[in-house]
Amino acid sequence: MELRDFQKGVLDSLRGYLNSLSQQQKKLSPVLKSAPELAGDIHIPEKAWVSLGLRDYQRATGGDGNPIPNVCMKVPTGGGKTLLACHSIDSINVMYRFKQTGLVLWIVPTQQIYAQTLKNLRNREHPYREVLDRASANNTLILEKSDLFNSSDVDANLCVLLLMLPSASRKSKETLKVFKDNSGYTSFFPNEEDFQAQEVLLRSCPNLDTFTEGMGIFGNYPLTSLGNVLRLLKPIIILDEGHKAYSTTARETIFGFNPSFLLELSATPPAKANVLVRVSGTKLNDEEMIKLDLHLINKSSVDWKSTISEAVSRRTSLENQAKEYEQNTNVYIRPIMLIQVERTGRDQRDGRFIHAEDAKEYLITQHGIPIEQVAIKSSEKDDIEGIDLLAQECEIRFIITKQALQEGWDCPFAYVLCILSNSQSETAMTQLIGRILRQPYAKKTKVKELDECYIFSYQHDTGKLVSRIKRNLESEGLGDIVGRMAVDSNGDNPDYMPKHAMKYRKKFRQFEGKVYLPIFAIQDEEGWREVRYQSDILARINWNKIDVSELSGLKLGMGKASDDIRTIGYSGNSLGITSREYHTNLLDVDIEYIARQLLDVIPNPWVSYDLAGKAYQVLLSVYDDRAISNNLVNENLCLSRKFSMEFQVFSTENDFSV
Repeated sequence: MELRDFQKGVLDSLRGYLNSLSQQQKKLSPVLKSAPELAGDIHIPEKAWVSLGLRDYQRATGGDGNPIPNVCMKVPTGGGKTLLACHSIDSINVMYRFKQTGLVLWIVPTQQIYAQTLKNLRNREHPYREVLDRASANNTLILEKSDLFNSSDVDANLCVLLLMLPSASRKSKETLKVFKDNSGYTSFFPNEEDFQAQEVLLRSCPNLDTFTEGMGIFGNYPLTSLGNVLRLLKPIIILDEGHKAYSTTARETIFGFNPSFLLELSATPPAKANVLVRVSGTKLNDEEMIKLDLHLINKSSVDWKSTISEAVSRRTSLENQAKEYEQNTNVYIRPIMLIQVERTGRDQRDGRFIHAEDAKEYLITQHGIPIEQVAIKSSEKDDIEGIDLLAQECEIRFIITKQALQEGWDCPFAYVLCILSNSQSETAMTQLIGRILRQPYAKKTKVKELDECYIFSYQHDTGKLVSRIKRNLESEGLGDIVGRMAVDSNGDNPDYMPKHAMKYRKKFRQFEGKVYLPIFAIQDEEGWREVRYQSDILARINWNKIDVSELSGLKLGMGKASDDIRTIGYSGNSLGITSREYHTNLLDVDIEYIARQLLDVIPNPWVSYDLAGKAYQVLLSVYDDRAISNNLVNENLCLSRKFSMEFQVFSTENDFSV
């Protein structure tokens, strides 16, 4: 796999630091050897950092007391972090450790990333493994914590040990396999009867776990554990998704492995990270690695099935274009559609929420999709485990999930995201967007539709949805282009209104820096206490007294309901909304849908349904069905929200006072 220009630049920056590190090591090591008391003032990794004109280096020290060179590469999702890590291992070994063999500890945060990385590194035909094999002259061992290895293996091979962060960062580490005594690692330790060698070993590596806290009759014995082997071998540590490993326990554990070099890779590194190089989202777009434009189609239909139908139609159109493209270029692409539902659990299919099996059944029965083309990915069911989604013999074209594909999942054939979630789950609904951004083969097809991606949603506030998409892309490390995203001319996105600094008025300056939080209180037999919403408010409301006749004066808009379609694209130096369209629909008034919108105010669904029906009849006395349906999900005047407001006013003014 050929490196892109920005990736070459990242590696050049790393090599620049490694060169500086080697020079400072050669220059300052004799000084520290003759005057060890200067160790607190002379931190070689920091000196190397400063010599490059960089600032604010955060020092790190291993459990053995030695300084740890630790740097971070900020690379957005889709920028090839794993490939960069493989090339970095070679550079660190050649320019700093001066050898081709040794141990690399590769730490990942989740099971999904672990499984994907392990699979790719063990595949001798995968570009990641090819890079490692070239670096080690085809002497590469890919290991898990359950695999035993000895000192000869490490001396003769580049050993890459994959470890999940939770496996080594729990507080009760004595119960973990990594830190348990294991006779399979005895080759790394002196003979048990060689007390002098044991003592020398403990002095050279003072943070080894031992059998006894203090000196016993025959002295301390280090545990022959994997954890102790790591401390002795002083590995290169590759920390994937490094921003997830900044808790006190995680940092202590990682530094406690006495790494010779720590390399973090993250799309969103924290402020404490020593960021050596920053890759912008613009670079990825310039290198044809991501799909843009991003099309957002927000359906006004109250039925999720119409939304999924249109998304299916788009995916089918994309596949037809992909087949034509393959005939012309012999390049295979099979567009995949991701469907985000509300429930996936075995016992959660109750008809109230959209379940994975509901979506699967609809695809098969109503659209004639063959069952082998539909897969469910959840914590309980994994239909794509062990399947190469990029293979031509793979049949899968639809993947239904809730949150199981949030990270650690890489399939550039994913083109369409269909969001089937209600307003209460909007916080989580944009987490799959990063899964459809990668461009197949990291190369534009020059076919407009195959170089873009598509999001279908329904029943959402378009402005808020755009805002959430922006925040999601920022979490993927694409904040540089998202931050310059234009707001459409309607200005319906409050998150991006101009900001002004406000100051305290003179008479209130005495309260500056203080916070006063008022509460509502009620007096009962025991004295004053804070109001409880359920027992003190809802329990007092007589829902039968609600008079919906006043809704006859509600002014409804006379426009037509329409789907809001926006295109998010990159042009010049910014990502923005490049076009906006409206497609007119005529909707059926659904009393059940209106009633569901009232459940946050009226906890009893039967009462909600009854009141929604009465309100609908009141409106029918003034307007016809067409006018009412056109206002049902209008972005600026949602009928059900108006009902909610009326009920809230009634409950707070007409029935009780506190």
